[in-house]
Amino acid sequence: MDSMTSSPEQPPPINDADNRLHGEYKVPGGKLVVVDLDVVAGRFANVSLSGDFFLEPDEALQAINTALTGLPDSSTAADIAAAVTAGLPRDTVLFGFSTEAVAVTVRRALAKATSWADHQWEVIPPSVLPTQVNVALDEVLTEEVGAGLRNPTLRFWDWEEPSVVIGSFQSVRNEVDPEGVARHGITVVRRISGGGAMFMEAGNCITYSLYLPQTLVDGISFADSYAFLDAWVMAALEKLGITAFYVPLNDIATEQGKIGGAAQKRLANGGMLHHVTMSYDIDADKMVDVLRIGKEKLSDKGTRSAKKRVDPLRRQTGLARAAILAAMQEVFVERYGAEESRLTEAELGEAKKRVEAKFGTDEWLNRVP
Repeated sequence: MDSMTSSPEQPPPINDADNRLHGEYKVPGGKLVVVDLDVVAGRFANVSLSGDFFLEPDEALQAINTALTGLPDSSTAADIAAAVTAGLPRDTVLFGFSTEAVAVTVRRALAKATSWADHQWEVIPPSVLPTQVNVALDEVLTEEVGAGLRNPTLRFWDWEEPSVVIGSFQSVRNEVDPEGVARHGITVVRRISGGGAMFMEAGNCITYSLYLPQTLVDGISFADSYAFLDAWVMAALEKLGITAFYVPLNDIATEQGKIGGAAQKRLANGGMLHHVTMSYDIDADKMVDVLRIGKEKLSDKGTRSAKKRVDPLRRQTGLARAAILAAMQEVFVERYGAEESRLTEAELGEAKKRVEAKFGTDEWLNRVP
């Protein structure tokens, strides 16, 4: 009889590859991290990390798998990274990836973080609009993407009036010279994203905005998200013969000098704005006549002259602005399968309403005097 006594059956390990969760993350400038795992009773099980990264000592790989095993599937990226860090052997060396990269990969496996390929991207080519409308559209379209009313979108700007667009937290008085503004007929506008002032004349800049769900940068640090979101731009510039790189936090540069800067804004509804302006053929004399660029701002830039900080793309490429814009759009479409789109009448109408109510008002412009 004893041989026939049964005991409660234990569930076998889940080995069906079709049912396992799979996540991948290519670290910007680094290596590919891959994870396969199951979720059993709300916790990670059968975890297997792999990739083309470097890791010492060998047993650290199993230590990562062990650290992940048993974590709740509700764990945040920070929770996951902290658990992996705590579980690593002393003196472990991770090269080409990080514990944060492991967290991003796991969150992607859980579909709580997304990749570029998880979204249908759209591209809106340049169309001439007043600068205030361009700034208002950044708020409107970011809200729409966050609410799921528009696909993630890349929009190229165009404009006619000479403008200065200041960051959300900048002081008008400290950033802009009123005499220079009056002398050159400059429109001054405040945007919703942080960062520094942008001097923009028609045809002298390349400006674009990315509207995306925050799931795309889930687990990626604020600093690393800049280079991550602009990897396609670096590829486009490389195609044009320019080797560009990020200078932390948000400057884009080449060996010849700074060519642009980025800014971001994350909304409560899950939408995110990533905004970049690059200098094409800037009038440096006029720029320093309009902007107050003080010694403190230049103190860590290795130059005494604001004019030397910006090196236009026209000189570096010898190409027309339209050709550079076309190359950028082409690379974005090729990489992410983006489809060309356009602004709707409703979006334009809403942007114009917000110019009247917010972006065109003295209250908004001077909210930081």
